[in-house]
Amino acid sequence: MDALGPRIKQLRIDAGLSKAALARRVGVSDVTISYWESGTIKQVGHERLIALADALHCPIERLLEDGTAATTHTASQRITDDVPGKARLLLHTMPPVPWEAHTLAAPLPASGTAIDALVRGCYLVTPGAGETFAYLEEGDIAAILPTTHFRQEGLYLLEWRHALTIQHLSLPEPETLRIADPAHHTSVDPKQPFPFRIVGRLQARWQQHDISA
Repeated sequence: MDALGPRIKQLRIDAGLSKAALARRVGVSDVTISYWESGTIKQVGHERLIALADALHCPIERLLEDGTAATTHTASQRITDDVPGKARLLLHTMPPVPWEAHTLAAPLPASGTAIDALVRGCYLVTPGAGETFAYLEEGDIAAILPTTHFRQEGLYLLEWRHALTIQHLSLPEPETLRIADPAHHTSVDPKQPFPFRIVGRLQARWQQHDISA
């Protein structure tokens, strides 16, 4: 992870973000961003890595590895092939969530890989044939951690409007939970019952298309 700092900087520049803007999205100070990019702080906790990947709209392995299309393929193959017996579950728009439908499905155990802390306890899912989800295309793989709570800004799997959907949730103001629906933005009061059920948080994504294009 020696090149993590320069990678954060390049991805930030590619995303058109200032250090202050990235800091706000991640929930740290701009000084911390400077320390990360310069290498003064060499280790970044896995929760911050998740937040960075979400803020920079990139797969987590682009922060952890060299960010090439070949590496993306290798990372997805490693996480699916090197963990014995851990098949990908098919994600459909109609409930229930796949790990509730498959009673024998087991979450990922410790695997010894660089992203182990991110995906431990997650289920690997991929869209079923003909299914379309925002942020997750056909052939993509997601590691989803089952949860019923909003923990921090990021992508969540929701049961909403009688269907399963992936939405970006954030808390831009103390009492306003924002849903970045691809069609529109919706805000809800986090103190009131949500009009949806949170069923999981996307910890990592592996995209099959060439991310260098």
